Amino acid sequence: MQPTIPQMSPPAAGQAIDAEISYDERGLVPCVIQDWHTGEVLSMAYMNEQALERTRATGELHLWSRSREELWRKGATSGNIQTVRALRLDCDSDTLLALVEPAGPACHTGERTCFHRGELEPPAPHEMLPALERTLRARATERPAGSYTVELLDDPQRIGEKVREEAEEVARAAREESDARVDEEAADVIYHLLVLLHSRGRALTDAERVLDERRR
Repeated sequence: MQPTIPQMSPPAAGQAIDAEISYDERGLVPCVIQDWHTGEVLSMAYMNEQALERTRATGELHLWSRSREELWRKGATSGNIQTVRALRLDCDSDTLLALVEPAGPACHTGERTCFHRGELEPPAPHEMLPALERTLRARATERPAGSYTVELLDDPQRIGEKVREEAEEVARAAREESDARVDEEAADVIYHLLVLLHSRGRALTDAERVLDERRR
């Protein structure tokens, strides 16, 4: 279950950056598309003033196709629309960042990100928790035999006990053991906490939203 997140700011709120955008000689500006929830980069495309206007008006990502020379709405054919939560402008005013909530894969190949080729191993640290959450969702749906995650999801009381047990172990490791052991026990806490959240239909972003509210 995804948290309820406010829609992107109305057009008036974005006029400050919209007026500063430095378009190239073709009237285009690169737009990096990033997942609002996970921070993963999904794709890179281009906008012009018309695409920006439609994005502001609809709250859904609109882009400009350089090959077809036409405006297009992301997901118009596939259904994998991208709801825009925020638009940001870089320091030189010549690149946009669109933070989006994707309804499905970002890439026309069916991959969740267009950047699925090249040096993929080891994954970057920020990719680990989103990947783990996707794995937990897959385990809950596919329910493979012998899966420890499935065993936990079928026994809610056990999940709570495991979170408490692992928290005690990381605390003990912090007092008495090596840094490596602290890292290992912390990883166990995070895994079991995520399973607990998913057993309640929650996600890490729900807890992150609370932390964000507390810092204000």
